[in-house]
Amino acid sequence: MELTGSQILLESLQKEGVDTVFGYPGGAVINIYDDLYDSSIEHILTRHEQGAVHAADGYARCTGKVGVIIATSGPGATNTVTGIATAYMDSIPMVIITGQVPTPLIGNDAFQEADMCGITRPCTKHNFLVKDVRDLARTIKEAFYIARTGRPGPVLIDLPKDVQVAKCKFKYPETVSLRGYKPTYSGNSRQIDKAAKMLLQARRPVLYVGGGINSSSSNAELIKLAEMTQSPVTTTLMAMSGFPQGHPLCLGMLGMHGTFYANMSVTDCDLLIAIGARFDDRVTGRIDSFAQKAKIIHIDIDPTTIKKNVAVDLPIVGDLKDVLGKLCDKLSEQAESLQKLVKNTAKWRETIDEWKQAHPMGYESSDTIIKPQFVIEKVRELTEDNAIISTEVGQHQMWTAQFFQFSQPRTFLTSGGLGTMGFGLPAALGAQVAFPDRQVIDISGDGSFQMNSQELATLVQYKLPVKIVILNNNYLGMVRQWQQMFFDRRYSQTVMELPIDFVKLAEAYGATGLQATEVADVEKVIKQALETPGPVLMEFKISSEENVLPMVPAGKGIHEMVLAS
Repeated sequence: MELTGSQILLESLQKEGVDTVFGYPGGAVINIYDDLYDSSIEHILTRHEQGAVHAADGYARCTGKVGVIIATSGPGATNTVTGIATAYMDSIPMVIITGQVPTPLIGNDAFQEADMCGITRPCTKHNFLVKDVRDLARTIKEAFYIARTGRPGPVLIDLPKDVQVAKCKFKYPETVSLRGYKPTYSGNSRQIDKAAKMLLQARRPVLYVGGGINSSSSNAELIKLAEMTQSPVTTTLMAMSGFPQGHPLCLGMLGMHGTFYANMSVTDCDLLIAIGARFDDRVTGRIDSFAQKAKIIHIDIDPTTIKKNVAVDLPIVGDLKDVLGKLCDKLSEQAESLQKLVKNTAKWRETIDEWKQAHPMGYESSDTIIKPQFVIEKVRELTEDNAIISTEVGQHQMWTAQFFQFSQPRTFLTSGGLGTMGFGLPAALGAQVAFPDRQVIDISGDGSFQMNSQELATLVQYKLPVKIVILNNNYLGMVRQWQQMFFDRRYSQTVMELPIDFVKLAEAYGATGLQATEVADVEKVIKQALETPGPVLMEFKISSEENVLPMVPAGKGIHEMVLAS
């Protein structure tokens, strides 16, 4: 049976198990949308293409599935680029389908033409321009395979309008074989043996865990390794929900806004095992002072990540579930040496406990001013640690990482590598679509929220009960903090001089708006929001010049923290 290109696209998506796509229609994809009208695939109409990509991103982060979006050509396609770059930096599996002008017009500056393959080449794992309908089914199969295998990432398919209407026989490939792309999943046994030996000989080990722990769904293996060796664990921002934050071995986040004890542990350790992490500059601070006393083992599925930023003593390429599982098995065979390790590292754990007692993560409470940390703690308490949390980017993001205490995998959705303001609301939208019966909360600042506030309309249209927390300080808070600390309080263009009435904004979209201006209002507002059906926006008027601390200034080592304003 012959099908059109747009029909082949939808049939192929169903073959890949896709049940939901996010997008925004336009002339260059109108044939796809016409066939979607009769399709069983659910389409979520966002109010901006950037919102669609972030929604697909949030959907992917909390499910582990490939997120899918559709956008038209030209400005519709270029509007997706920020979302694509966000997913690329954080290794999120996604397939982006963009319409394109007919193939004879490509390169002629046709109406709404944009070279999406050229534009997105630096921020996609791979991209395709389909010029023949007979290549379409194979291309889609390859796109999903590339997006979800190895180190995950976004893949773009640019689909000209004439290819969408052309016909051919439909046969979906059963397998994929790409020359030059063969991800290594099984870790080298000799390298794993060496890692076990190094760990058993260590006196001050630390497990440094990145976002790969969630991508590989190897959280159980990590917990097993930490507990059997009694090794302390520090996580990046991307791995915050990858290891229970209330666990006795958890050091919290390391790096620029990490805990004192995490940063000091990495600085003083003699063995650092990097697990699915990439030694980002926000983690390492000044490279020449980072973990200088330690031998470093680096485990990652992406060989290009290893030795990219920091020299390592032992590289292991492979999937974390495989490598950590084999490492645990190897250590289990050496019960006597394992007991000796736990005994020999007892003093190390005592030292870390002393750091925790001397410099705990905390803040100065107030009976008169709403502190943002207090709001975040209350949200966690009243959701009983069972919510999926997204954030925008800024001070509120760091406070959430510091004070929410995540315990379940894939429950913290945030833009790490690119730091994209406007990410949180559409990401929460995508998570709520994926899990309609779970509580999803977007924690935002007043600046970030306005980047994609139009997606309130999408929440209302689809009756998605996302709850939004806006920590409103009338500043672009993180930039203001830097201006206060390093630029003599010269608050250049960081003051939001015309504050928005967020309650009225929510009501204008048909959502519920609530506000807290007093400390006593905080718990009441959160409870009311959680009990109210549908989307609810909560605005908290917080202390205006509260800072995120600790903080490592630019150019300093992670042991050179500013602990007080």
